[in-house]
Amino acid sequence: MMDPQQIEPFFTRSDGTFLFARWGRPIVPVVFGLADETLPVLKGAIEAVVTLAGHKMAEVDPDLGANLMVFFVSDWAELEGVPNLEKLIPDLGTLLSRLTAAEANQYRIFRFDEAGAIKAAFVLVRMDTHLQAVPAETIALSQAVQVILLWSDQAFVESSPLLSGPDGSVLLKPEIGALVRSAYDPVLAPMSQDPTVSYRLAARMDRSS
Repeated sequence: MMDPQQIEPFFTRSDGTFLFARWGRPIVPVVFGLADETLPVLKGAIEAVVTLAGHKMAEVDPDLGANLMVFFVSDWAELEGVPNLEKLIPDLGTLLSRLTAAEANQYRIFRFDEAGAIKAAFVLVRMDTHLQAVPAETIALSQAVQVILLWSDQAFVESSPLLSGPDGSVLLKPEIGALVRSAYDPVLAPMSQDPTVSYRLAARMDRSS
């Protein structure tokens, strides 16, 4: 389905370093800034991707209460008024200035445990004119798959992880779904900085295809 040379770039950052990591604890999502009718779409997408991975969700995280926080805003400045957010995201003001200057519409921040596994993530989404034209299902599934692993910052710059189904629905590309499943094989360490882990992922993709 994909060979090691195709997998390695998904976890090789723009500075040339390789870093693979998955969640090491059940995911507990909380979403801010979405309309009530759209909220189930995002939570459903997160649950679907977590199930695909063979991972788990929970009601409460022992450290943070919720360990996956997703914020939807129309302007980055709105996040400055979120109580205590600067305690969760260091140098929040500097980050928001960078995002504003870059005209970015999304950003993800991860925290890790002692083993290097993901223990928390913060997803920031600014609904600019581009995203306002994108169906809610597409945004939801895109954010869900991009937070299930620590992908490279270049992983989906040139190619989306999604495709359109024959009925117009939005789906994960089969190879991305297979890679997510392989990444959560319990035999693999939850974190690796060794690019040869791409060979182990490729072998597991072959067995699951």
